[in-house]
Amino acid sequence: MTDDPGADTRSQRERMEAGDPYVVDAEIEELHQRAVTLTEAFNATPASDGDGRRRILDSLLGGIGPGTQIRAPLHCDYGSNLFIGARTFVNFGLVALDVASITIGDDVQIGPNVQLLTATHPLDAGLRRSKWESAAPIVLGDNVWIGGGALVLPGVSVGEDTVVGAGAVVTRDLPGGVVAVGNPARVIRTIAR
Repeated sequence: MTDDPGADTRSQRERMEAGDPYVVDAEIEELHQRAVTLTEAFNATPASDGDGRRRILDSLLGGIGPGTQIRAPLHCDYGSNLFIGARTFVNFGLVALDVASITIGDDVQIGPNVQLLTATHPLDAGLRRSKWESAAPIVLGDNVWIGGGALVLPGVSVGEDTVVGAGAVVTRDLPGGVVAVGNPARVIRTIAR
């Protein structure tokens, strides 16, 4: 990687969407500002206006399945890289840094103040000063339960039916049908499926 964003002929957005290092430019900033405007509208819309909130989510998110409920506040970088399946419940305070895709399956339960963080930065101090970033996707399988305050880090997949305990920090993939807790999250048992 170089300090010269022009060394690659792809746009910074194309680099970002491919998961390659990129620098935020005007096009990416515009996408982010669109998401900020829509999330502010969603967060300000009363819960009693379910149709209005759903229209905002349909405009903001890459996809949202039927019967899915999201409680405000919701915070995301772009929204368009966030895909949520059917009948999923998202409690208060989800932070979804969707620089790369975040795919949430059907029937998922997400506790309050969960963070799904696809964004990452280089270890090299000079590259960080030059504002290089990158990201890796997150996938939550069907029927996953993420406990309150948990963090899921870039590039992690959580298998279906898995439970992640409150406050856990998920740093690597988890198989389906397990309970994982702690920092870093570790599997403590399997569960009946």
